[in-house]
Amino acid sequence: MKSNVTRRDFLNGTQVAIGASLLSPWSQVFGASGSEFELGQDYYPPALTGLRGSHDGSWETMHARVSGKTWPSSAHEESYDLIVVGAGISGLSAAYYYNKENPGARILILDNHDDFGGHAKRNEFRINGRTRIGYGGTESIDSPSNWSDVGKDLLRDIGVDVEKFYEAYNQELYSSMGLSKGILFDKQTYGEQKLVAGYNKIPWEEFAAQTPMNDQAKADLIRLWTDERDYLPGLNLDQKVEILRKTSYYDFLKNYVKVDQQVLEMFRRWGMSKWCVGIEEIPATLVQSYDAGMAGLAHTLQRVSSGPHEPYIFHFPDGNASVARLMVRSMLPDAVPGSSMEDVVTARVNYSLLDRSGTPVRIRLNSTVVNVAHTNDSKAVDVMFVHQGNAHTVRGKKCIMACYNSAIPYLCPELPQKQVEGLRYGVKIPLSYTKVLVRNWKPFAELGVDFVYYTNDFFKQVELDYPVSLGKYEFGSSPDDPMVLHMCHAHYSPDIQGPEQWRESRRHLLSTPFSTFEYHVRDQLDQALSGAGFDAERDIHAITVNRWAHGYPYKPILLWEPDWPNEESKPWVIGRKPFGRITIANSDAGAASGTNSAIVQGYRAVQESLAT
Repeated sequence: MKSNVTRRDFLNGTQVAIGASLLSPWSQVFGASGSEFELGQDYYPPALTGLRGSHDGSWETMHARVSGKTWPSSAHEESYDLIVVGAGISGLSAAYYYNKENPGARILILDNHDDFGGHAKRNEFRINGRTRIGYGGTESIDSPSNWSDVGKDLLRDIGVDVEKFYEAYNQELYSSMGLSKGILFDKQTYGEQKLVAGYNKIPWEEFAAQTPMNDQAKADLIRLWTDERDYLPGLNLDQKVEILRKTSYYDFLKNYVKVDQQVLEMFRRWGMSKWCVGIEEIPATLVQSYDAGMAGLAHTLQRVSSGPHEPYIFHFPDGNASVARLMVRSMLPDAVPGSSMEDVVTARVNYSLLDRSGTPVRIRLNSTVVNVAHTNDSKAVDVMFVHQGNAHTVRGKKCIMACYNSAIPYLCPELPQKQVEGLRYGVKIPLSYTKVLVRNWKPFAELGVDFVYYTNDFFKQVELDYPVSLGKYEFGSSPDDPMVLHMCHAHYSPDIQGPEQWRESRRHLLSTPFSTFEYHVRDQLDQALSGAGFDAERDIHAITVNRWAHGYPYKPILLWEPDWPNEESKPWVIGRKPFGRITIANSDAGAASGTNSAIVQGYRAVQESLAT
């Protein structure tokens, strides 16, 4: 049965104009050498600033496909053993494993973006003759001890030794300077705009006294953090979990802890950078350990420690873009010079070597796949893609779809309806990571903050970069040094519930111009830091907005998620089933964010492909 998918299923409420021209800016900015697909020697996307992530030129062709545009079919121009759709972590992992099992196999990886790595995006800046590096997406190797054996093995094979981060990451830098979290209270809610430093560092009585909260809210905040109270007395842990996993953190604070509304408003957007919803949608069971900043549950959900705490330090300066680079190096060593996890940080990728005739593995960027179908005899798969406005067809003995689940039904019209419904189930979560290069970070040091949370503004937070020095890359550990600030924006929809709020957020994100981001960067940094002499006009050197309209994969952990009777009944499990010579990777297939999930799903897709 062929799929029947509406345009709205993919666009998810996005109402954006798709221009008549689908040529992307890279065709004008970067020259090409040789064939249509080769990239010039000066091609280097990490150094671009402005609107990045799902940059203009990366999404228009797919949205045109969703809107019904077709391209005339033609005979295939090239043949491969495997074609991978998507050059993110999962697609690269799939190519890596297939190449490992079949060293002589010819593999083509296609991606619609101008860089590989997917959400593992690298941002580079130049200032005073030095390069500063930031992460534009996937930021860290989270809890590597909890990774699967598959993920651990891949990291080891490509040269990542997570123990080295204990030396590379300066865990004491900010605390040794007396820095802590600060909260910028908004005037509309609290009657006064005020930055208060020392959150979860100084005594709560002292912190509360400095806030512009009313007296009841101050008392409730102190009680929330200091009162050793069980708000569900008489119940065992399992009974408490059963109640609280269906109770929002908002309702827990309001109905069980009974705090003032001003306290609720302070916490309402605290988890926006992780879950991209307000605390009205987050189960109380999820917030106990998040960011050491959401209180009230310590004596209600007393959990037995599962082992030693693992710090959040396993971070390359460009986040997991270095993991993607190391995978590419393992398959195309000439393209990523060097031999270690240290030197990959400062390596300059030679993009002109990614797509060379005669190499077993090729990565073709700026190429949006628009159709994937088995040949008439079912012995191969034809993949049509659009590059610089022109359609091309390549043929593969196998194909692995490592793109978004929501795109696959449009690309593979042969899929059965039940599988299409499984692929459609999870709504991708939009968000943006904005990196701001400032000439120094003395205002943060003077104010005593390394992180500022805004109770109600466009950006949820601004924070100093992770203090990591690796190889020849030295972090600017003096307040006089340049700093790459991290700011996160995820649209908040107070009147919308469930996944529909992410559809609204996607429409909002794709229709928000760079100028709006720039305005709020300047405004919010001035709000927080002007008391220490910061001036946005003078002190901001560059801004890069990493816009991810289809960002985090869907995670079935929020309040609306039903209880599935078994693994086989879960929609994403149904959606990832092999279909002939087509198998499905990507982190969506595991309904979990994180690099480990992406790697595991890439590995699974390869094993299924080899078994057909």
